[in-house]
Amino acid sequence: MDIIIEPVKKEEKEILKNLLEKYNYEFSQYDSLDINNLGLYGYDYLDCYWTEENRFPFFIKVNNKLAGFVMINDYPEVKIETNYTLSEFFIIYKYRRHGIGKYVINYVLNKFKGKWQLKYHPKNEISKLFWTKTIGEYTNGEYELITNAPETKYNDGSIGHVLIFDNGKIYKEE
Repeated sequence: MDIIIEPVKKEEKEILKNLLEKYNYEFSQYDSLDINNLGLYGYDYLDCYWTEENRFPFFIKVNNKLAGFVMINDYPEVKIETNYTLSEFFIIYKYRRHGIGKYVINYVLNKFKGKWQLKYHPKNEISKLFWTKTIGEYTNGEYELITNAPETKYNDGSIGHVLIFDNGKIYKEE
């Protein structure tokens, strides 16, 4: 299986926007987000990924087919100084449970060294298992889990869970 992680070019923004709709549709089962009058979820910060520093959108491709995306920025979820936040992560259902997500996360963490924040919805059990296992393995269990920060509240009222970890001194092969 050939996995490629490549930066999203500005002229490919519409493709990422389309994938974000699928991502938000799937995520709405947890956060109860409604669509707008155009029948879309939208993504308020999409343009910022090409107009602001420290925002990094990537496509994930498997065997040269679009399989998802990962988006990184430096806007913290909780009031702890960090270098990076994994803001959005999506693997199309067909490509899940093949090790692609873990590969992508290891790639991204090896590329961006520093202190990280990563938020997930507490009702999303699959996400919880994926993130705690993947980050736990990558950091050898050296992470902090924050479960009570009101600023992480989702649309449905749930308080997000945030993993805090520093990979500046950790390195794992892709």
